[in-house]
Amino acid sequence: MRKMNAFTLAEVLITLGIIGVVAAMTMPTLMNSTQGAQYKAAYKKALSALSQAVTLNVALDEWNFADLDGTDETYNLTDMLTSRMNVVRTETGSFNDAQGNDYAVKRNSSLKGGGGEVTAPGNGNTTLFFNDGIMFTFKNTAKECTLGTDEAGLTPAKRATLTTNGCMGFIDVNGIKAPNRLVQCDVGGEGTDCEIKSPTDVYPVIFYDQTIMPNSEAARAVLYSK
Repeated sequence: MRKMNAFTLAEVLITLGIIGVVAAMTMPTLMNSTQGAQYKAAYKKALSALSQAVTLNVALDEWNFADLDGTDETYNLTDMLTSRMNVVRTETGSFNDAQGNDYAVKRNSSLKGGGGEVTAPGNGNTTLFFNDGIMFTFKNTAKECTLGTDEAGLTPAKRATLTTNGCMGFIDVNGIKAPNRLVQCDVGGEGTDCEIKSPTDVYPVIFYDQTIMPNSEAARAVLYSK
C-alpha cells in the first residue's frame, strides 16, 4: 500500500485565515503607498506642464508671469494657460466636488508645513481643469509676478510682494475627487526637516517670471524627495 500525504481541511482553513488576517493588515498601507506615489508623480507632472506652458508662451508671444496685468486685461493667466494647455473646463468662483458638495481643501490641524495660504475657491479665484484630471486654482489678482532683474532669489521680502500681488495658487492633482487634502508634514516642518509619509492631492504653488514652484515646506519636500 502507498501512503498519501495531504493537508486536512482544518489546516487549509487555518492557513487561509492567517493569510486573510495578514492581507487585511497590510493592504491599507500598500494602497496608501501606491496612491501616494501616484499623487507625487502627478504633482511633478503638473509643475512640469505649467512650466513648459509659460516657456512656450514666452517663445511665441513674448510675455510671462511678470507681464500679467489682471484677469480681464491684455495679459492674464487664464488666456496664457488655455492657449498652451488642454483646458477642458474653467470655473470662476466656487464649484462642487465629486460628492456634490462645495469643493473645499481639507487640513489636518495636528500636522505642519502646509502653508501657502490655500483657501477654498471663491469669487476671487479662477480654476482651470486640464484633460489629465489635474486642476489649477489661482487668484484673479495675479499681476506683475516677478523677482526683478536685481533679485538673487526668492527672499522673504520678495515672497511677500508676490503674495500681495496674488501670484500664488494651488494644484489638485486629481481635481474634484477626494480627498482634496492639503499636503502637510507628518514629521518636522516649520524650520525643521519635513517628512511626508503619505503624499496627498493638494499642493500650494507660487509663480513669477518663467518659474512656478512649491509654496510650502511640505510641497517642497514632496517635490525634492526621491
